[in-house]
Amino acid sequence: MGPKLTGKCKFGDLTRNRNTPGDSLVRYDVSTTPPVLAAELAHAWADIQRHHPELPDLAAPESLIGESSSACGSELSFERLLHEAVHGIAAARGVRDTSRAGRYHNRRFLAIAEELGLEHVEDPHPSSGFSLVAMTPETRRRYRPTAERLTRALKAHNVATATDTKRSFRGPAARHGSSGGGVRVKAVCECGRNVRVVPSVLAQAPIVCGACKKPFQIVEALTASAPH
Repeated sequence: MGPKLTGKCKFGDLTRNRNTPGDSLVRYDVSTTPPVLAAELAHAWADIQRHHPELPDLAAPESLIGESSSACGSELSFERLLHEAVHGIAAARGVRDTSRAGRYHNRRFLAIAEELGLEHVEDPHPSSGFSLVAMTPETRRRYRPTAERLTRALKAHNVATATDTKRSFRGPAARHGSSGGGVRVKAVCECGRNVRVVPSVLAQAPIVCGACKKPFQIVEALTASAPH
């Protein structure tokens, strides 16, 4: 396993607007918010690692941005990150915590989730099992500063991307489909989870699933390479 992430991330704390009263955040340009948010996700993941050292490093935090996974919760948040950490620890232990192409979260998942301070107070869902776990009050207190910091980053990211209209100029990266922009396509891993990525970004280096440890691959490419 590679070196652990540290509490300090490359982009540092989110910058506050000192010219505005209150706790307002600077509105980052839409072309810079993904790496800033990815760094904040890495910072939050490192805090979880501090309490659970066996948790593997988060190989590609940017893969969580814009990911659609109803089984794991569609909204990105610190609670969602803890959910992903459960999958990470399950993978490190060699525990099969899901079935049905990664949709159904079994009791092995629930047992590890409880170790990380998550609980499931209802009966298992017919299709997703014990997926919808929530932080206990003690867990919320433990991670409050980190969770609030990530929430601020997510709000800044959402504000910036919401204002990305046809009148916004994003530069050559968006026009030519390089790592800064382009059309996102669906990529899947071996356990059935999926992310939306720009093909040129995936071509630069593999994005590895934290659950099955297999790289995400573009669906169209898999279909084309399948034997007829």
